[in-house]
Amino acid sequence: MEKCKNIKFGGKATYKIRVQGKLDTSWSDSLGGLDIETEQISDNQFMSTLTGLIADQAALSGILNTLYELHLPVISVKCICAANDDK
Repeated sequence: MEKCKNIKFGGKATYKIRVQGKLDTSWSDSLGGLDIETEQISDNQFMSTLTGLIADQAALSGILNTLYELHLPVISVKCICAANDDK
């Protein structure tokens, strides 16, 4: 997968955020409309992956704050591609 190039502070970008825990898809609207997939990684452990286009760094910060308030440990935040990347 190609890394983000020339990401802009106020620009759109597609992100993949992984959190420890089970996050119901009903949270999608509260999390910027991101797609939510949850997988069971052991008998009682879950990992949720949120993927989608985020408007800017302020929106990313808001999503991360919501995850913090839900007490979901953030495992990783990866920029998949910036809207201004050449493809």
